[in-house]
Amino acid sequence: MSYFVHESSYIDENVTIGNGTKVWHFCHVHKGASIGDNCSLGQNVNISNNVKVGNGVKIQNNVSVYEGVELEDYVFCGPSMVFTNDLTPRSKYPKGSEGYKRTLVKYGASIGANATVVCGNTIGSWAMIASGAVVTKDVPSYALMAGVPAKQIGWVCECGYPLKDTYTCKECSREYVLEGKLLKENK
Repeated sequence: MSYFVHESSYIDENVTIGNGTKVWHFCHVHKGASIGDNCSLGQNVNISNNVKVGNGVKIQNNVSVYEGVELEDYVFCGPSMVFTNDLTPRSKYPKGSEGYKRTLVKYGASIGANATVVCGNTIGSWAMIASGAVVTKDVPSYALMAGVPAKQIGWVCECGYPLKDTYTCKECSREYVLEGKLLKENK
């Protein structure tokens, strides 16, 4: 094995786990899931059936990634944040995987502790969702989102620092340009 799984965790059959990935205490990775290289799954993480997790993803303690959710490379999921996959759940009327709404978290995005991502939405690359926020709609790349429901309160650099009063990061000097309502790196 080129990855680590703590003895208290369960890995179902037909699962792919990449090189250098670490699966810590009390996790469960369900059948058909795919986890990339160099990922970290903290304590009590649940990866449901057929979920795709990219490379370099960090999923902190107490997070469930439900069927219908996809995490691209270098996504960060903070402690106890929540994904959903059904807008109208009923115990008596389960929908099964055909009824789940797709949620996509794009390259490099970060979701803070105790945030909730309502299913059917896309979080853009390098976006940052504040702790406790509730995402109810698509999030643009580089957007800084906070509140309930989450609203855009600014822009954030790829390195993670908010862009204040300028589209040049004061921390790393990356430059951005606003094109319409979308922020893009100025290369």
